[in-house]
Amino acid sequence: MNTVLQVRDLAFPRGSMRYDAQIVTEPGAYLFDPAHEALSAAPVAEGGRNAAWFVHGTFGDGVLRRYRRGGLMAKLSRDRYIWGGEEATRSFAEFDLLHFLYRHGLAVPRPLAAAYWRSAASYTAAILVQRIAGARTLAQSLEPDHHADVAAAIHAMHEQGVWHADLNAYNILFDDHDKVWLIDFDKSTVRPLLSEERRRANLLRLRRSLVKVAGEPGLVWWEGLSRAYDALAHARGHL
Repeated sequence: MNTVLQVRDLAFPRGSMRYDAQIVTEPGAYLFDPAHEALSAAPVAEGGRNAAWFVHGTFGDGVLRRYRRGGLMAKLSRDRYIWGGEEATRSFAEFDLLHFLYRHGLAVPRPLAAAYWRSAASYTAAILVQRIAGARTLAQSLEPDHHADVAAAIHAMHEQGVWHADLNAYNILFDDHDKVWLIDFDKSTVRPLLSEERRRANLLRLRRSLVKVAGEPGLVWWEGLSRAYDALAHARGHL
């Protein structure tokens, strides 16, 4: 990837933002406010926990997402997280991971901006990324012809030592040219020389999602994906 992101930080009351200075020419807290008229925001209908919006601005088309808890933890706090330092915030961590993958040429949304707002020992956060044109989810596109491309995208991610914390049928997208994209890297991590056990666990997470979404056809599709992934791994001496 020839493009070099010019990442800068900008402090604002109670928090800070990190942004791609090549694209975001008018940085500010308004970038994370779906009610702001400059964003022309529209809610994301599928997923997002009612905290994601399609937006448009001087940066082009993007997806704005506020960090929200799921499961039992949401009953304790819907959107507040324990403060552990700026670099440990969910938004900055995901921004930096996307930046890392984008620089290495992987098909992930280009990170545009991330922010946090601190209050005593807790914080809230949001992230803005480029929107994938014509995107549809793997859950909508269980075609055998996609096995090799999806396997290649996941394998490339693993080769960079990245473990996807929520690899599911909705976080794998196809654009209007059928190119595969991986999205939503919240809580994901980089671990050089990612072990075979961790790689397999990532694939099994996707298996559970496909079975939940599509039942037996989802399982059959995953088995084809697994064979395609194993063929790549064997070719590169990982299995």
